Amino acid sequence: MRLGATLVHLSPGDPYPVAEWARRLAGEGFEGLWTPEIVGRGTLVPDPCVVLAAAAAVTEDVELGTATVQVPLHHPADLAHRFLSLAQVCGDRLTLGLSPGSTADDYAALEADHGARFRTFRASVPRLRTLLAAGGDDRARLAPHGVPLPPLLLGSWGANVERAARDFDGWLASGYRTTPDEIVEAHARFRAAGGGRALVCAVPTTDLGATRDALARYSEAGFDDAIVLIEPDGPDPAAVRSLVG
Repeated sequence: MRLGATLVHLSPGDPYPVAEWARRLAGEGFEGLWTPEIVGRGTLVPDPCVVLAAAAAVTEDVELGTATVQVPLHHPADLAHRFLSLAQVCGDRLTLGLSPGSTADDYAALEADHGARFRTFRASVPRLRTLLAAGGDDRARLAPHGVPLPPLLLGSWGANVERAARDFDGWLASGYRTTPDEIVEAHARFRAAGGGRALVCAVPTTDLGATRDALARYSEAGFDDAIVLIEPDGPDPAAVRSLVG
């Protein structure tokens, strides 16, 4: 199982200096660097496209991914333009984790309809795919040509676990407020539905013993990647990296 880390933290306080943190994590051997989109919860989590562009400039070889971007908070053409721009910086290292979102505060901050998020997500993703692959469609010309479509992962729960298996290149499970038991059970459904790549993200590192046990369970269950969340007062990245061989 590959081990990645988040480039941001979720606790109150100043954000990590992205370039320095990205360079350090890559130097410790983390194989992927990831960041979520969080807008209206009172703690500044920098924009994921800004974060990944900064990380791309100071690293090589490591994967760079969103975990996740809340698609219904954006117009599809605006989001496609941002992703096309990011792909110019990250190249084939970019992976896009997408989700309907879950937290009402983010929707309230942008005056978006939280109740319609699943419907909006389903309507937006096909157009987003077209805009990325072709550079435009019959309503917008964003670029003279598209980009090789980055892997698109779905971050969601419930019946969307099976949808991730059918319609996306993989599934992102959140370990932030979900137990290993719940995650492993959902992973079994994902595999039974024919799912490909499975990642568990935001795995807490507040207790390294508990982190070691959780990572062992995810590896045994067959997850391809785990992405740890290291808060500013958390353990040294080297100690976390050593938990997975």
